Amino acid sequence: METAADLLMAIVGVVLVGAVLDSAVRTFVLPRGVVSWLTRAVFQAVSQVFRVFTRPLRTYEARDRAMALYAPLALVALVLVWIVLVIIGFALLFRAFVFPDWTDAFEMSGSSFFTLGFVRPPQGEGEWGYVLAFLEAGTGLALLALLIGYLPTIYGAFSRRELAVARLATRAGTPPSAVELLTRYHTVGWTDDLPSLWAEWENWFSELGETHTTFAMLAFFRSPNPHRSWVTSAGAVLDAAALAQSTLNVPWSPQAGMCIRAGYLALRDIATLYRIPFDADPAPDAPISIDRAEFIEAYETLGTAGVPLRPDRERAWRDFSGWRVNYDSVLLELASITIAPYAPWSSDRSLSRSPRSRWRRSGR
Repeated sequence: METAADLLMAIVGVVLVGAVLDSAVRTFVLPRGVVSWLTRAVFQAVSQVFRVFTRPLRTYEARDRAMALYAPLALVALVLVWIVLVIIGFALLFRAFVFPDWTDAFEMSGSSFFTLGFVRPPQGEGEWGYVLAFLEAGTGLALLALLIGYLPTIYGAFSRRELAVARLATRAGTPPSAVELLTRYHTVGWTDDLPSLWAEWENWFSELGETHTTFAMLAFFRSPNPHRSWVTSAGAVLDAAALAQSTLNVPWSPQAGMCIRAGYLALRDIATLYRIPFDADPAPDAPISIDRAEFIEAYETLGTAGVPLRPDRERAWRDFSGWRVNYDSVLLELASITIAPYAPWSSDRSLSRSPRSRWRRSGR
């Protein structure tokens, strides 16, 4: 390093490599919902590309086929950006400390990253050259090891999520409906088994909140069935639990309350990751997206099916609204940004049907 320009190149190189390492650690290692600026920028850029290509598509099925590629391609793009930035960063370091020529610096950087070893430092500068080469080779191997090690973890979490979504389809229909779920449970005589369902989904929500904040891209991995979604399934279960607590004439179930609490906490954690604003302590009588007429229609449908109901409709409506207000806004926003398929009381009234993302940086 002989000039101020060399010093500047070295600083920029260190910043680029540091940004990649920060992104990799926050994306794959750090067990909390913290997204690096680089990861956010890459996913937002890929989102913009998908927005352009999906805008002309007129049917949900066509959009779903296109958006099924979004999360996998964004993840691949992120890895490619890491590789390019590491090579550029170390090329700047090689240029500052070892090589006077840019071509030699990039050849040395590429050779070191992929551990090819076909370029050697020049005589007289070998010490710095070998140190940087070893550091870059180690960085490349570390990124590869992280990717290999964490892809099975990501797909394992995806598989467990989708198994519950598929199982719910046999009970709540496709698209999932809270009214359908409660009706089927009553029809087959399983009403007394509802507490076990709430306990099962309490566990599901707890895992959802942990995995989808640790691995932020998981929210955009779509279900194998285009008419299913983790968002609409979550909404159906939460609404069913809220109806059970407010409307069904059955013994009060603490499991249902815990399921709702686990659900809205998980959805809020995910919403926080994508910088979706919400009221953390809404008033029980705050307005929700479901109006009284829709609730009465659901009440009458359940009554027609023979489900035991509480006689006071107005009290049931107020109680249901008091439960729903805890997750109403975040449910609709998550249905919007993931472009969830149609489902009653969730994606049918989500804030936008256009493909968009909250990966952008914004103040809160």
